[in-house]
Amino acid sequence: MLSQKSLRAKFTLQLAIAGAMLIVIFSVMLYHYIKITIFENIVQSLTLEAKNIISSKESLEVGNLEFYYPQSEHLSILQISENVHGLTSPKFIQSKEDNDTFLTLYYPYKDTMVLTIKKNTTEYSNVVEQILVDILIINATAIFLILFYALFLSRMLLLPIKMLSLKLSKLNERFLQEVSIDELPEEFEPLGDSVNRLIARIQTFVQYQKELFIGAAHELKTPLAVMKTKNEVTLIKPREQEKYIEALKNNNESINQMNKMISSILEIGRQEGAQFEKPVNIDIIAYINEIGNNFLILAKGENKNISLNLEPQSLKMFLQPTLFLHVIQNFVQNAIKFSPSGATVEIKTSLHDDEFVVEVIDQGPGIDEGKDLFAPFKRYGDKGGAGLGLFLAKGAAQALGGNVQITNKPDKSGAIATLKIPINTKNTKKLINSKFLK
Repeated sequence: MLSQKSLRAKFTLQLAIAGAMLIVIFSVMLYHYIKITIFENIVQSLTLEAKNIISSKESLEVGNLEFYYPQSEHLSILQISENVHGLTSPKFIQSKEDNDTFLTLYYPYKDTMVLTIKKNTTEYSNVVEQILVDILIINATAIFLILFYALFLSRMLLLPIKMLSLKLSKLNERFLQEVSIDELPEEFEPLGDSVNRLIARIQTFVQYQKELFIGAAHELKTPLAVMKTKNEVTLIKPREQEKYIEALKNNNESINQMNKMISSILEIGRQEGAQFEKPVNIDIIAYINEIGNNFLILAKGENKNISLNLEPQSLKMFLQPTLFLHVIQNFVQNAIKFSPSGATVEIKTSLHDDEFVVEVIDQGPGIDEGKDLFAPFKRYGDKGGAGLGLFLAKGAAQALGGNVQITNKPDKSGAIATLKIPINTKNTKKLINSKFLK
């Protein structure tokens, strides 16, 4: 049995009701058309018979005597009576006596008389009733066939969804395979694309998680091993107090580094929670202006400056501000870290090819574009760190539906960190005061 919540049940019911209504309407029209056609022939026959009687008799007188007119093949009862109702045109009345039906014609004659012809139409009525029975039987059969066809059609239409469900039910972290869109009907291709994009994101997430766990284990194991070795060497024989203090300081430094590593790993958990943050409709330009003041305070503390070059003047977007802040904040912190004293870090925004683009431009030494800067626990340069900042920034950008990249400036005088977020009806509500619209 199909559930009341079943899409197939609703489709089948609606198709069956629509088909049944069409059949009933068509059958009613057909029945009345056949009935009218059959009795129209009788009406014309009686009218012609009345005209023949009037034309064949030189004079007809009013009388109560009923007589049979022999020219008619069927029994016709004729009577001449006074026109007491002022009848001016032929009038037909259908009646039933016992098990027989009759059709009576009242035909006006010389304004003062009425010729009445009464004809037995039982045979024709029986034909019409039989036609009605046949139509009802055909309707019942047709409705049953429509219901059967609706069930078959609904099953065929839902087959691609069942196929997708079967494939998705077999997916796990060890077996992630994209759905073949070629096997899907054209109408289900967008659904297949969405499923494949989700699978690709899951694959990336699983891969990053594996790299993160392996990297975290390696990064924490090494300093622990060093600490243990230093402690064992220190305890081999009695030493001066300064040696013990030095060993403790080295261990504390290693512990601080591990704490930073753990804090970065915890930041990953917070970022994953931010992905479930409810998107809000904000003016992204005003938001960058707001957080830009905080970045300026951070830069001034290191004798550097922040420059904002934002276009358009206002842009409404539907996104998670925490994730967006995480990406921009990481870019700006890196730009400040690697730029020399007195340098200016530029934050630039623009619209290109239906994408909102944010660029953070520094004046540092640039990057090695041949290396994967977004891999976890990868450190470049001599500034230290856990090596998870760009890894987290990439994850946040993907959660926003965008992507990030870092390239060198054309003159090799610094690097450009770029965030691109697609603009569409889902994440962009209103574009106002844009220089591109002037």
